[in-house]
Amino acid sequence: MFKKFDEKDSVSSVQQLKSSVQKGIRSKLLELYPLLDKYIDQIIPKKDSFRFVKCHDHIEILVNSAGDLLFFRQRESLWMPTLKLLHKYPFMLPLQQVDKGAIKFVLSGANIMCPGLTSKGARMTSVEKGAIVAVMAEGKHHALAVGITTLSTDEIAHVNKGIGIENCHYLNDGLWQMKPVK
Repeated sequence: MFKKFDEKDSVSSVQQLKSSVQKGIRSKLLELYPLLDKYIDQIIPKKDSFRFVKCHDHIEILVNSAGDLLFFRQRESLWMPTLKLLHKYPFMLPLQQVDKGAIKFVLSGANIMCPGLTSKGARMTSVEKGAIVAVMAEGKHHALAVGITTLSTDEIAHVNKGIGIENCHYLNDGLWQMKPVK
């Protein structure tokens, strides 16, 4: 999604959000990520003003008043946290760990294949198809990608071929390198 994302070319507009829209997004985020309940006031304070950064390919990025990139989505899909936010609150998403051999492929934007999730160094948290997950690497402490499962973990273990997680945002991609939006 952000492989060829360039801040200068991709950002088309920045739009201030109405308070009613902010409340709707806040409640949707709490519904999606119930573990953030205690921290939602730190991430999205009620009195703060938020903006949408609209980009090409129907991508929207939620930005706080300081310009920090918090969540993103494409074409009205589910809100996904940026990796910088996920590194601050690593418990917010289920973790799927890939083996060491998959790291360089994930960091180049490749989708995560089922064998990389079922091999010796990998671990999976039980989730359904279409779940937003954090992709961890064997021996590393921080997530290296955010993705959406294309199969449930049971199906990934049973089938063990094909794409298991669609890579949406990874370390050092265009979104990671994007500067705060003022």
